[in-house]
Amino acid sequence: MNILIVTGIEGARNCAAVVGAQLGMEVEVAEGRKAALGALRRREFAAVVVDETMAECDPSAAEAIWDRAGLAIPLQINFALSGAARLTREIRAALHRREREQALARRAAAAMIESELKTTVAGLLLHSQLALSGSEAASPIADKLRVVADLAGSLRQQLNAPFEIRGNTAA
Repeated sequence: MNILIVTGIEGARNCAAVVGAQLGMEVEVAEGRKAALGALRRREFAAVVVDETMAECDPSAAEAIWDRAGLAIPLQINFALSGAARLTREIRAALHRREREQALARRAAAAMIESELKTTVAGLLLHSQLALSGSEAASPIADKLRVVADLAGSLRQQLNAPFEIRGNTAA
């Protein structure tokens, strides 16, 4: 994961080196709109930090950077008032928020898939049992319906266990 810092402030590269060392990430500095857009074309970033002063002086440049940032976390910080420690805290907090949001999204997706599977399996089981209860089913068909009903029953039992997706459990 990489971070892009967009600022023209003197000492930005030193600040980026400190932030990169503290976060264990590569930090790239772009001194303006053109350099930032070029960096965003070359690679993806976990976060894009734009100097607040730059964003206020050239809102169209900031908008172009945000549009090109893709899935990167957008941060706007006043570099004149913030040091490397605050910048590190802000980026770390934003990355943690993103991780929590992604974990919640995975759990929600797992719960939705589980619910859909349970509904489908329950419907299959019900239809198989209804077909078997009718006296008109021929023996080979009845045998196949019993197999389907048994499979649906075993799937239903498995679905009642916790459902996992990428190591995260959703009950």
